[in-house]
Amino acid sequence: TGHTTYSDGSLHPGELARQAAHLGLDQFAVTDHHSLEAHDEIVAALADLAQAGEPVPVFWRGVEISCLLDGCLVHVLALGFGADHAPLTPYLQRGATVGPDLRAEAVVAAIRAAGGLALLAHPARYRLPHQRLIAAAAELGFDGAEAWYDYDMQGIWSPTPLVCEAIAADLNKRGLLLSCGTDTHGVE
Repeated sequence: TGHTTYSDGSLHPGELARQAAHLGLDQFAVTDHHSLEAHDEIVAALADLAQAGEPVPVFWRGVEISCLLDGCLVHVLALGFGADHAPLTPYLQRGATVGPDLRAEAVVAAIRAAGGLALLAHPARYRLPHQRLIAAAAELGFDGAEAWYDYDMQGIWSPTPLVCEAIAADLNKRGLLLSCGTDTHGVE
């Protein structure tokens, strides 16, 4: 997953698409905060690369949505939803919602209605322990969480040992999906 200049990233959508292709990724998603504005530019950049004969990754439509889970402000990744994603409209206004729409239940319901998957982003980055947040997410019907993440933000991406392994074990025990996120915001 990554972010572009339509959110808090420093790469233009085409640059991020070319970087993903040149790294040889099989699949990737752009999950700008509350925005899908980069989507068409990324699709166009990948089409140009494919036209030039370069291998391109599968691109997942995605967005990162802020919400309250167990009273804690967290981020939820909506992934793989369809082109008809009207239920997500309140969450695509380039800013967090307020009121009932901010509740995790409402976010998950909107993602499901749009045909997408709901995953808790970087569960060990919040003020509540990841064990508690994953349990709360599972209870609300989340599909999974980001198991592999570089919490140390190293120069060369590498999943943080112990923390990521504990998250992965918890998700596996619950039968939930595991994702991997670079959460890239820049050129590295």
